[in-house]
Amino acid sequence: MSRLAIALCLAALPLGARAGPAASAELRDVAGRVVGTASFEPAAEGVAVEVQVTGLRPGAHGFHVHDVGTCTPPDFKAAGGHFNPTGRKHGLTNPAGHHGGDLPNLVVGADGAGKATALLRGVTLDGAAASLFHPGGTSVVVHADADDGMTDPAGNSGARIACGVVVRR
Repeated sequence: MSRLAIALCLAALPLGARAGPAASAELRDVAGRVVGTASFEPAAEGVAVEVQVTGLRPGAHGFHVHDVGTCTPPDFKAAGGHFNPTGRKHGLTNPAGHHGGDLPNLVVGADGAGKATALLRGVTLDGAAASLFHPGGTSVVVHADADDGMTDPAGNSGARIACGVVVRR
């Protein structure tokens, strides 16, 4: 098949049907070990997120998109606060909020593996003001504890235990 034919076939596919995620992040723990991945796809009301992890402590963990595309161990504080382009409060259950980067808890099973899917509402991948690709980029952070869904600034979700920079694919 010619390059032109391949390009025309790809152009005819719906945006979500293209091969591979529009963006992804490789999650590493404080020791630098890869513990998971996150993928991001455009969706009708925002950006669909899927995260998969292994080797984490069983239980619920807060995970969020953070405002800076930097993951410096051991505390991952360089990732900044939650991605919050609209200046809202923290928490998916907060009547006054939520941050653009707020996500539901990631539940890890007894085997140390977990998977979650979610929607970042009102967020884009297109370079607009609410884009994950704003200047400075964004990252995904997994926390040690569950997010209570309400408390500013991070839902009492504890230490940052894994981080990955969001990159275009």
